[in-house]
Amino acid sequence: MSNVEEEVLFEIRDRVAYITMNRPESRNALSQAVVARLAEVFTVAAEDNDVWAIVLTGAGDRAFCAGGDLKELNQIAQEGRRFPVPMTGTERNLFELVLEVGKPTIASLNGPAVAGGFELALACDIRIAAEHSTIGMPEAKRGMGANFATVLLPRLVPRSVALSMLYTGELMAPSEALHWGLVNAVHPADQLAKETEEFVRSIVANAPLALRRYKEMVTKGWELSVQAALRLNVGPNPYLSADREEGVRAFIEKRAPRWEGK
Repeated sequence: MSNVEEEVLFEIRDRVAYITMNRPESRNALSQAVVARLAEVFTVAAEDNDVWAIVLTGAGDRAFCAGGDLKELNQIAQEGRRFPVPMTGTERNLFELVLEVGKPTIASLNGPAVAGGFELALACDIRIAAEHSTIGMPEAKRGMGANFATVLLPRLVPRSVALSMLYTGELMAPSEALHWGLVNAVHPADQLAKETEEFVRSIVANAPLALRRYKEMVTKGWELSVQAALRLNVGPNPYLSADREEGVRAFIEKRAPRWEGK
């Protein structure tokens, strides 16, 4: 196993892909190698028809992800190398890639999610947080731009709340994040893994084509008018699928459906 494969753990188990940022000594910071590896494994999971949902988390309990690896970024600047500016260069932006994965994605926040770590969590569909997992965008304190968050945050919370987070760079407690819908649930740290697992299992118990349809329609219809969004036809068509026939038959026969993804 290569070093970066040890820093980003990836496994598929019972229809779910589990991705773990495994750099607890650096609060799971996003080095350039880790960013590339995350893009790779998210792509693999997105293209695997046997994967119906994806769970992203970090190792340890000190942080979900502290954002960009500032030591590495400082070294890049000292050596005069090209700074990794969002939405430029030869590699696709990781956060945009995660946002557009056509399957349910869950960020299990095992600790603070800040800066790029919070942006990575924002790119996921669902965020389940441990009680000690603060969130925030301290980029203004570091002279950075928070490119992804400046676009996503005002779409998820009131504009004034988004701008307050961006302007001050202060961290938000999980209880307040829950109030604004930035996280879906908050649990004691020792219950987070169990609660996340129960939640993702409640998702993959459902028809995979319907799940993919929901993700595609919600993502691609986000900023469209109601009339335009209703005329979208993106993702697999569950209405004409064998799984739709199976779902109806299973309901009538009072048994659990046997999904095939067809």
